[in-house]
Amino acid sequence: MAFAALVDNRVDALVVGPDSMFFNRRVQITTLAARHVLPDIYNAYDYAEAGGLMTYGPNLADRDRQVGIYTGRILKGEKPADLPILRATKFQFVINLQTARAFDIEIPPTLLAIADEVIE
Repeated sequence: MAFAALVDNRVDALVVGPDSMFFNRRVQITTLAARHVLPDIYNAYDYAEAGGLMTYGPNLADRDRQVGIYTGRILKGEKPADLPILRATKFQFVINLQTARAFDIEIPPTLLAIADEVIE
C-alpha cells in the first residue's frame, strides 16, 4: 500500500531510516523498490546485499568492536553509568552495481572510487 502511494505520487527516490521493522522486511522493501524502479538508499549494508541501490551508515564491525571493549571494561569492574556515551565515527558507503544497471543508472566513477564497497 505504501509503495502504491509512492508510485502514484511519482516520487523520485526512497530513503529508509534505521528501524528494526524496516530492517526485518529489507528483502520485501528492496524487492518492491526494484519492481517499481525506485532508486533507494538505506543505513545498513544488509539492504545493499538484499538488492538496495546504496547504503550509508555506521560501520557495524566497528560498532561491534566498541561493544566488546565496553563489555570488557564492565567485566573488569567499571560501572556502566561511568562509561561515556559513544557515537559512530566510522561509516560505510556501499553501492550495488547490479541494481544500478537494472535501474539504468550510471554511477559516476568518482562515486565508485569513494565507496567502501561495490557489489557487482
